[in-house]
Amino acid sequence: MILDSPRIPLSRRTLVDEEQLLDQLDLVRLNLPAAFQEATEIILHREEVLLEAEQYAQEIIADAERRAAQILEEMGLIRQAEMEAQRIRQQVQIECEEMQQQVLVDIDQMRRQAQQELHEMQKLAIAECEQIQRGADEYADGVLQDMEQQFAEMLKIVRNGRQQLQMNNPIHHPAARPPETYTQNRLPPSRYGDR
Repeated sequence: MILDSPRIPLSRRTLVDEEQLLDQLDLVRLNLPAAFQEATEIILHREEVLLEAEQYAQEIIADAERRAAQILEEMGLIRQAEMEAQRIRQQVQIECEEMQQQVLVDIDQMRRQAQQELHEMQKLAIAECEQIQRGADEYADGVLQDMEQQFAEMLKIVRNGRQQLQMNNPIHHPAARPPETYTQNRLPPSRYGDR
C-alpha cells in the first residue's frame, strides 16, 4: 500500500489513504481470532482425543483378553495367560498415559505459539501506527514551515512596497514624519483606518 501510494514531489514523503490503511488494520484485527479459534477447537477436541485413546486402550485390552482366553483354551496355561494379560494391560496403560501427556504438551505448545504470534502482530501493528503518525507529523511540520517561509517573504514584499510608496509620496516621505517600526509578528496599520 505504501509503495503504491503517490509520492510528494521533491520530497521523501508518501501520501497514504487513511481509510484504506484503517480497513487493512481492521482486516488484520478480524483475522487474528481465527488463530485463537483453532487453538480453542483443539482444546475442545482434547476430550475427544483422550476418549478415542481410552477406547483404543479398551479395544487393545479386550483383544488381549480374547488372546489370553484363546491361550487358555489351547494350552491350558492359566497362569501364563494371566501374566500375559497383566503385562499387556500395563503396557497399554503406559502407552495411554504417554499419549495423554503428549496431547497436553501439544495443546499447551500451540496455545503459547498462538499467544506469541498475537503479541508479535500487536507489536508490529503498534510500530506501524507510530511510524505513520510520525510521518504525518513530519509532513504537517514541513507544510507549516513552508507556509511560514512564504508568509515571511510576503510580509517582506509588503513592507518593501509600502516603503517604496512612502519614499515616492511626499506626504509619507521620511522627512515629513518620523519612521515607524513594526515587529515581525505585527502588521502595520492600514492607511484607510481599521475596519
